[in-house]
Amino acid sequence: MLKMSPAAACALALGVTLGASACSRKSPSADSTAATPAKPAAAAPAATPAAAKTPPKDAIDPEAVQALNRMSAYLGTLKSFEITADTTLDLVTDAGQRLQVGGVSHYKARRPNGLQVDLVTDYMNRRFYFDGKQFTVYAPKLGYYATADAPPTIKETLDALYDKYGIVVPLQDLFRWGDPNGTRDDKLQAASVIGPAIVDGVATDHYAFREGQHDWEVWIQQGERPLPRKFVIVDRTDPAMPAYVARLSWKLNPAVASSDFTFTPGKDAKRIQLATLAK
Repeated sequence: MLKMSPAAACALALGVTLGASACSRKSPSADSTAATPAKPAAAAPAATPAAAKTPPKDAIDPEAVQALNRMSAYLGTLKSFEITADTTLDLVTDAGQRLQVGGVSHYKARRPNGLQVDLVTDYMNRRFYFDGKQFTVYAPKLGYYATADAPPTIKETLDALYDKYGIVVPLQDLFRWGDPNGTRDDKLQAASVIGPAIVDGVATDHYAFREGQHDWEVWIQQGERPLPRKFVIVDRTDPAMPAYVARLSWKLNPAVASSDFTFTPGKDAKRIQLATLAK
């Protein structure tokens, strides 16, 4: 039986967000997974590409920040899109061994008030729906769903879900970056330009950042459409340095219907209540 750290168990249940731990607050468990504290693994030295620039500690490269802001501004112009994300998440056993959990997430989004996420991993399956009025979490294999009233926009709903229920939608920062009122660069402790790279046949530029207790990297598509094509997030609070990796494929301005964002329960689906965070 796999024994995992509480942080890893929470990541499996709730998802992963960039630059913040999904379990940084006491949050309700979405599954009845028993969590056993893991024995930390020794951190292995990371290999450095020969062509990479290794910045001084806590250095901010304006070029990297500019690229991040350009990506953010472009994401904010997208009215509708679909994303398929192939993901891996590291779990650390109590024997100190890192294990990878694979997954695929599919997103449909229509700004400002439509979101559907279908998350499938080796351990779980969740679907998230937001239609501008309500937010629903559905577990297809278990047959349970929970619905709650929601604010009118995607960003406000994501904030409310985290603040009230401790729920983190995977890669939700894609929607925060698209918010013209959002901020990101003021939280960065380090930012560097690594160099050009090919991700799934697409020419990109590779950047590395440090923010809080996480190191993260992003590969941004070159040209007039600066889309993020890959993310790597490393948790520095764990000596084993577990990582989350997502490779993104995009479909811009697809035809979407309002019904895509509305949950309709099947005859055997059972409604439950979302547990709120203890205050």
